[in-house]
Amino acid sequence: MVERTATVRCVPAVPCWVGLTVRDLRAAQDFYGPLLGWEFTPGPDRWGPYLRAVVDGVEVAGLSELGTDWERPVAWTTYFGIEDADRAADGVRERGGTLAVGPLAFDAGRVALAADPFGATFGIWQGEPAGARPGDAPRTTRSGAPAWIELRTADPFAAALFYGEVFRWDDRDPADFEVRYEHERVVLRSADRSVAALRSAKDLSPHWEVFFAVTDTDTAAHRATSLGGRVLDGPADSPYGRVARLADAEGGHFSVLGPAI
Repeated sequence: MVERTATVRCVPAVPCWVGLTVRDLRAAQDFYGPLLGWEFTPGPDRWGPYLRAVVDGVEVAGLSELGTDWERPVAWTTYFGIEDADRAADGVRERGGTLAVGPLAFDAGRVALAADPFGATFGIWQGEPAGARPGDAPRTTRSGAPAWIELRTADPFAAALFYGEVFRWDDRDPADFEVRYEHERVVLRSADRSVAALRSAKDLSPHWEVFFAVTDTDTAAHRATSLGGRVLDGPADSPYGRVARLADAEGGHFSVLGPAI
């Protein structure tokens, strides 16, 4: 366990945090710790056991253990920052999405879990303190940190309209925030850095995929299988690097991203 970490701050309109719900927190540590070089520090246990994953002194993800009365699958969730979680939740409902949980008070602000009209789940996070701007959040580019977030959905342009209205993308300062089209994706840029994308994927259920940085994608894929996981796709080169889609030991899907060969 590590004792001193840099706390992530909520940055409005873009993905700020990723969380994994698991059945067995010890099993998750045994898989992701060796694979991604994570250390772990205890987090708030208001809704059950919770850990924060740490890379290079920076918190990069949360892991929570599902209670016996929860029906959620083992899965990664991407959280978007926002100034007002209640307003964003209203926007989700008004635009055809659904709210599963919240907004509720949490140690870092207010959070909600939602699904877009096409079935992809995501989180809403009104962080503390308010007013964080792009570039404020502690960030590490080292192996093990989230490097990319990507929505896989049948109609990325319809999805972009939904998320753009909920998180008010058109109202943002273009000096801090930009939406562009590149590599057949709708791409979000924050602080002159591409941080997320929406792309067409008709052969998968709509979902937000989390990509973690690794130094060698092929080695990471092999390591995942030795730890009890599976390789679902790849490794293969992409416009953003070499990618492999994996499943952890409990079936949670995610990807790793390393330098292209």
